[in-house]
Amino acid sequence: MSALGELLREIPRPRRAAPPPEACPVVEETTPSGALVPFSHRDEQIQSLAHHLFFRHEHGMVRHVGFAPIEPSEATAKLCLDLATLLAADGKYDVGLIEAGGTEFPLSAQLNGPIPASLSTPWTIAPRLWIAPAESWWSHPGLRPAAGQNFLRLRDLFAKFHFSIVHCPPVSGLTLRLGRSCDGLVLVLTANRTRRLVAAQVKDCLQKAAIPVLGTVLAERRFPVPDRLYRKL
Repeated sequence: MSALGELLREIPRPRRAAPPPEACPVVEETTPSGALVPFSHRDEQIQSLAHHLFFRHEHGMVRHVGFAPIEPSEATAKLCLDLATLLAADGKYDVGLIEAGGTEFPLSAQLNGPIPASLSTPWTIAPRLWIAPAESWWSHPGLRPAAGQNFLRLRDLFAKFHFSIVHCPPVSGLTLRLGRSCDGLVLVLTANRTRRLVAAQVKDCLQKAAIPVLGTVLAERRFPVPDRLYRKL
């Protein structure tokens, strides 16, 4: 069954009206290592995205956000890592980078540092920045469906941080349950891959399920001007 079909099957009757989605900034291609280039165009987009999601309160306080790709994409993990790194770098906030399981591109694979032998608890990867693998809230991610107690543990995990960035798997029934635990979801579209009609249908499904869609991000769109030239404009 397709991801869209699974969403349609699991949508319950809505319980509250979701706020209207807004377009988030386009996120361009990053460097091969995934590191941010100082003063790059991508830096500015990540800063704009952080402001758009967490520091505008027209629809109430937003602290815990899930990023859900329409289809598998390594760009989602890089986007989550860059956004969490920027928030933590401010020095004012504790930030949790949370893996939601079921993905081909785990966050741990994007990190240059060592990975602890035990994945049952979050560990620090930078000042005020923690990564929480799926095992820290879901005992056997992927091997059995997430139960209600798993999502209670996820919300307890949220309480440890000022902001949480949740790296979700591609849209599915699990996405709906993650969306209800978060303050909302951001849909990640892949340039030259995600069909506009499919993206619109997925967003409509989420809204009908009363899952707040905080915006959409277009990833892997290459900026036509090199960064070294962009900085001189």
